[in-house]
Amino acid sequence: MVGSSIGYESFDLSIKWVAVGIESIAIGIIVAGALATIIIFVVRAVKEGAFDESYRRFRSDFGKAILLGLEFLIASDIVGTVAIGPTFTDLGVLALLVVIRTFLSFTLELEISGRWPWEKTGAGRESKP
Repeated sequence: MVGSSIGYESFDLSIKWVAVGIESIAIGIIVAGALATIIIFVVRAVKEGAFDESYRRFRSDFGKAILLGLEFLIASDIVGTVAIGPTFTDLGVLALLVVIRTFLSFTLELEISGRWPWEKTGAGRESKP
């Protein structure tokens, strides 16, 4: 039984490292997205002189980077919580995190596209690029 206990501990540790790796990817996406969109914003604003258009595109592009990072953070939370013998408290915290991050994703999507994710762009509606 001691050998199986060691096996479970190393599995738990491996899963925790996978979750940390996914979190690191999420943070990297958000930071890289922020830096890239800031640089692109400044270049567009200076080169094209159209501050309003550059700002609108900056917000859209940066929002997309945040959305992608949030997706990875949700995946990390799921891997880190569900794979390692979760308690009811762990599942409750996971559910709360997923609800908060999903709400943030929906509101960011609404901010970026001007419509809810489940709404399709129809002939009568114009979609913002």
